[in-house]
Amino acid sequence: MSLGPIVQSIEILAKEKGIEPRVILDAVKDAMLVAARKQFHTEEDLVAEIDEKSGALQIFGVRQVVEEVTDPLKEISLADAQKKDPAAEIGTQVRFPKPTESLGRISAQTAKQVILQKVREAERENIFSEYSGRAGELVNCVVKRIEGPDLVLDLGKTEARLVKKEQSKLESFSVGDRVRCVIRAVEKAGKNAGVIVSRAAPELVMRLFEQEVPEIYDNTVVIKACAREAGERTKIAVSSRDRDVDSVGACVGMKGMRVQSIIRELRGEKIDIIEFSEDAVTFATHALSPAKISRVSVVDGIGKHMEVIVDDTQLSLAIGKKGQNVRLAAKLLGWRIDIKSEEEKRQEAESQFESMVVPGAPVSVLLDHGVTDEIVEKLVQAGIPTVEALGAMTPEDLEAIPGVDPEAVERVQTAVNSYYGQFEGSMEDAPQAAVPASEVAAGAPAETAAQNESVTIENTEVSE
Repeated sequence: MSLGPIVQSIEILAKEKGIEPRVILDAVKDAMLVAARKQFHTEEDLVAEIDEKSGALQIFGVRQVVEEVTDPLKEISLADAQKKDPAAEIGTQVRFPKPTESLGRISAQTAKQVILQKVREAERENIFSEYSGRAGELVNCVVKRIEGPDLVLDLGKTEARLVKKEQSKLESFSVGDRVRCVIRAVEKAGKNAGVIVSRAAPELVMRLFEQEVPEIYDNTVVIKACAREAGERTKIAVSSRDRDVDSVGACVGMKGMRVQSIIRELRGEKIDIIEFSEDAVTFATHALSPAKISRVSVVDGIGKHMEVIVDDTQLSLAIGKKGQNVRLAAKLLGWRIDIKSEEEKRQEAESQFESMVVPGAPVSVLLDHGVTDEIVEKLVQAGIPTVEALGAMTPEDLEAIPGVDPEAVERVQTAVNSYYGQFEGSMEDAPQAAVPASEVAAGAPAETAAQNESVTIENTEVSE
C-alpha cells in the first residue's frame, strides 16, 4: 500500500499542530495494525513498516523461532523457518507479509480514528509541557465560542477555557471580544483538558498593577500580598524598597489614573491599596481600612490569632458587607481576626470580674468562733465551702453530714450567729455573696479593664 500523498499530509499536519512528524508516523503504524487485526481476525503478533521515501506501507506477521512449537500463531519451528529464511536461528524472528490491499473501508475508518486520537494525545502533551510552567502569566485572548456558562478563548497556538467559577460576576463577553486573563492551570485529562484561564484570580490584579505601575515593574515597589473576591473588592498590600518612593501613591498614580485604569479593566471592582508592614499589628490596622481601629491584641502569635477592638460606630465598617472587609483582611494577613466593639469588650471584662469574685466567706473563718478544725474539714468535704451556704442549712441538714453530731451542730450554729453578729450596726462591712462587676469597675473606665496586653495603634487610612 502506497502512502506517498499521506506522508506529505503528515508533514503538513505536524507543522500545524506543532508535533514531530515521527509521532504521527508512529500513530499511522499503530492505526494500521489495529485495522489489520480487525480485518484478519488474528491474535498473531503484527508489525507495520513505512518506507518514508516511497510511502509504501507493509504489514508483517511475526513468529519466534523455537525448538518446540507450543503456540502456532506466535511460534515456528527451526525447519519451517529456514524454508522461509535460510539464515534463521533459534531465538530469531521470521516475518510473513500480509496483504494490505484487503483492508476495507471499515478498517480505514478505524485507522483514521486511531490516528486522530494519537494526534490529540500528542498535541495535549505539547500544550501541557508549554503552558504548565506559565501559571499566573497574563495572556491576551479572543473569545472564540461560548459553551453554556464557559467561554472558549483563542490563545493563538491553542484554545483556553474560561470556566464559570473563574469569571467575575460583573463581566459578560461576546464572541470576538478581546480578553486579558491569567493562566490558572493546565489539565491533561478530563472534561476541561487543556489550558484553564481566569478572570477571578488575585494574580490578574497583580499582573495588571505590574503593567500599569513602572515602579512595580522595575521592582522599586513590591506587591507583598493580594486578596480578592472577584466582582466586589480587592485588597492589595504593597511595600517600597526606596524610602523616597511612596508605595501607595505610586500605585494610585496622578489623580488616581493608574488604579482607575485597572478598575475599568475589572468593570468597576473596588480596590484597596494597603501599605505593607512586617509588624502584624500595624499591618492589620492598615488592612481593615477604611475602619478606624482602637486596639489590636495578639491572642496567639504562633497560631496567628489576633483580636481587634473598634469603636461601636466603626464595628459594621470594620466587618464590612456580609463580613467581606474582615474576610479579605484575614486573607491578606494570613491571620485569624476576631473583631469586637468597645461595648462587647466591656461586657466580656465584667464577666471575667464576676468569675474572679469569691462568692462568700470560707467556713475556715469559723475557727475564730469556736469551731474545731475537724468540724471545718467535715463541712468542706460535704461540699459546704462558705459561711453563707452553711447559714442556709437547717439543723437536720447539718446532722445528716457524716461525723457531725447534735453537739457539733449547736456549736456550728453558735459560731455562725457570732460571725454575723460582729457586723451588726455596720452592714457595709458585711460579706456579700457576690460583688457585681459594674461596682468593681466603678471609678475606672471599662476600656482600661479590657486592655489586657493590648497594643494601641493610631489608625492610618491608606485605602484609596
